[in-house]
Amino acid sequence: MNIALVAHDKRKELMVEFCIAYSGILRKHDLFATSATGTCVEEATGLVVTKFLSGSQGGDQQICARIAYNEIDLVLFFNDPISKHSSEADIMPLIMACDANNVPIATNVATAEVLIMGLERGDLGWRDILRQTNKGA
Repeated sequence: MNIALVAHDKRKELMVEFCIAYSGILRKHDLFATSATGTCVEEATGLVVTKFLSGSQGGDQQICARIAYNEIDLVLFFNDPISKHSSEADIMPLIMACDANNVPIATNVATAEVLIMGLERGDLGWRDILRQTNKGA
């Protein structure tokens, strides 16, 4: 599975802690992230992360494009709803892309844990079928 990791600045440490806790599961999958989040995760965990641009330079849009092409199967987007910089401008396009393409998205650690445990159990295997079906279309 292809997993996108995105975290607002005040949630990057939480993303790192999450990735450390679930590194055994995450290392079985291909990870993608915006630049700063990917760098933080790689340095702290040793996981391999394909990095896009930073969120402010278009990294979120790059992930949205991958979602639209069915190249991302799961999104972990640790949102900071409190900070002033946090706005619907970066949150809503990701959520809309996930909704339009049936890609599970977590915007907090509680939901991310549910999705990761489901991923480990094989509950998201339908994404492989969907991706293959859409390639042929």
